[in-house]
Amino acid sequence: MLVLEEVSAAYDGVQVLYDISLRLEQGEIVCVIGANGAGKTTILRTISGLLAPIAGRIWFENTRIDRLPPHAIARRGIAHVPEGRRIFDQLTVEENLRMGAFLLQDWHQVREAFDHVYQIFPILFQRRGQRAGTLSGGEQQMLAIARGLMSNPKLLLLDEPSLGLAPKVIDMLFEVILNLNRLGRTILLVEQNASRALEIAHRAYVLEVGRVTLSGPARELQENEYVRRAYLGM
Repeated sequence: MLVLEEVSAAYDGVQVLYDISLRLEQGEIVCVIGANGAGKTTILRTISGLLAPIAGRIWFENTRIDRLPPHAIARRGIAHVPEGRRIFDQLTVEENLRMGAFLLQDWHQVREAFDHVYQIFPILFQRRGQRAGTLSGGEQQMLAIARGLMSNPKLLLLDEPSLGLAPKVIDMLFEVILNLNRLGRTILLVEQNASRALEIAHRAYVLEVGRVTLSGPARELQENEYVRRAYLGM
């Protein structure tokens, strides 16, 4: 579904990614783990078009997308849920969700999208008239993911969804990600909580200082001695 071929990217003239190659098959959860500053968020921003690569190629469903603007990439079926949630605090839950449905063509599609996300996140249905800024941290993260789902994407990019959440909320969140995958959603997950990410992923990439240093089935990386020492605290 998604292929990155030797992708490099930079911020303000400073190179952050070096020759990144990565693939994602339809129906997979693939995670990218690494320390802060390794370039994980930059990978997602480059895929979604928020940052133009300085070298390399990105293919989505056999179409090259690295030269497209963000709105065109979104229209092809990629939804990016950014780090830090980035919800609209002063809007209600329902208004935030409507912002995620801007690609849908008619009222019936929008209604189906609402039904879908309210089924996955029933608490958001209960809070639908509440200002988003008054939600708990876990509820705001649910809203951010739900807003991404409103466009019915083929590929969901999740950036650090567990950041700043309580352990019990993290448990619930990762179960939601698993359920989305069981429903057929393809997910690229960037996550500093390497242990939890490897538990639910099919395959994984280890990113260090802008380069992929290890990759393979998630179960194999869980048993890798270096990964266990550096990222799993074992």
